[in-house]
Amino acid sequence: MSSSAPDQPETTTSAIRPVRWRRLLRSAGVRFAVLYALVFGVSTILLAASLRYSTIGLLDRQTHEAIRTDARGLAAHFKTGGLSALVLTLDGRINEDINENAIYLLVDPLGNRIAGNLSRWPQGIDTPQVWYQVPVERSGKRSHALMRFYDLPGGFQLLVGRDVSARTQLRRLLRDGLIWALAAMVLLGALGALIIRGLFKRALADISATTRAIARGDLTQRVRRSGHGDEFDELAETINDMLDRITKLMNGVREVSNAIAHDLRTPITRARARLEDAASHARTEEELRGAVDRATGELDGVVKVFQALLRIAEIEAGARRSAFANIDLTLVLEDLAEFFEAVAEERHIAIDTRWPPDLPMVGDRDMLQQAVANLLENAIKFSPPDHRVAISARMDAADIEIEIADEGPGIPEADRPRATERFYRGELARSTPGTGLGLALVAAIAQLHGGVLRLEDNAPGLRAVLVLPRRALNPEATLRIKLWAQTVRKAETQSGADAQRGA
Repeated sequence: MSSSAPDQPETTTSAIRPVRWRRLLRSAGVRFAVLYALVFGVSTILLAASLRYSTIGLLDRQTHEAIRTDARGLAAHFKTGGLSALVLTLDGRINEDINENAIYLLVDPLGNRIAGNLSRWPQGIDTPQVWYQVPVERSGKRSHALMRFYDLPGGFQLLVGRDVSARTQLRRLLRDGLIWALAAMVLLGALGALIIRGLFKRALADISATTRAIARGDLTQRVRRSGHGDEFDELAETINDMLDRITKLMNGVREVSNAIAHDLRTPITRARARLEDAASHARTEEELRGAVDRATGELDGVVKVFQALLRIAEIEAGARRSAFANIDLTLVLEDLAEFFEAVAEERHIAIDTRWPPDLPMVGDRDMLQQAVANLLENAIKFSPPDHRVAISARMDAADIEIEIADEGPGIPEADRPRATERFYRGELARSTPGTGLGLALVAAIAQLHGGVLRLEDNAPGLRAVLVLPRRALNPEATLRIKLWAQTVRKAETQSGADAQRGA
């Protein structure tokens, strides 16, 4: 039992090492560094191979061409002056040492040497006009030569070549130089890869530290930008935008929770007080039923608030996009203007309308109808008696703008950015009934359609502008909308005429 104790640390160490290596290989920085070194090394090898091939190939081509040219010139001497002229030419070139690397040998049909700077025919050279690279002995020195021989008339054979010992030495030097250069480049590539890995790791370290701090609950942290304008700065900007959005949503949830606790506590408390009072003091069934009805009305208001919140959440989640279709907003505006006309007359408010005959677009008809209804209801609610509310719409190639303007107190410029927040009610609106969800619902519907709600000063009053993109409409679908709208208008006109005749 005691003998196994000393083996325990070795087992643990040997088990940790593979884990460290696996963790190291899983690192994106290490993989990028290895890939960089590999690409750098392969590029260096290809460059070295190309350089060596082009250099040695050029030398080989020059040597081959020199031998061919030399052989053609000697053959011309033999053709014009015969054997004696060829021998004289060979002796002259050798004696004058025109080219110290030139090799010549002329033999008769029996293989006997006639002229040249080789003492005998090299072994292994037996096929005319074929390149050979063989060792030769010349002037007591051994060297390597590139050569070929030619058959001449009369059975004579002419061997022409070049001493390539210097080229062989150059090739060896070039090879050694390329090997050392390759080693240096691989080393530099590995060093560069490590530097890049370090920069890569340092750039991501701040992002990792920030995200860990956020995971611990500190939403105030942000990723620092280097100011270089590179991809890491773009990533940092994207992450910071995301964090700003999350912070805004969290603050919104916190504010909504506080608003719900504040705004719903009052009606629930009133409902409970009514029920407790009825339970203690109601003398008749009618008094008890009246208290229950009033408490039910308070609770119905609470239910409506929750329904509005759920509707806003559903819209913001994009769950209603499946109901998008080709619609004509002119019919929606006409129906709403007719519906709210009676409500406006009770408050001695006139409604002015102005819009083109057709407003085709793609959207959710019910959602858009509710959005315009909320704006129109607010305009009537906040307008003083004997004033006007104007509803207008205009259209261009890209958007449709629906404008509802009143002559009420309006919304101060400082409060407009927050007017579309849930449960937000300005000082001027606290004295009127409401939940503070109407404009939030309109803004959510506009966002669902890719549009926006603008709140502007009407001097006096408020001008609410609902901007909706028309989106791409099928021309046939647009025509069907127009025909359907015309049919509806004709039917309404005919129904009104029949009602007047009946009266």
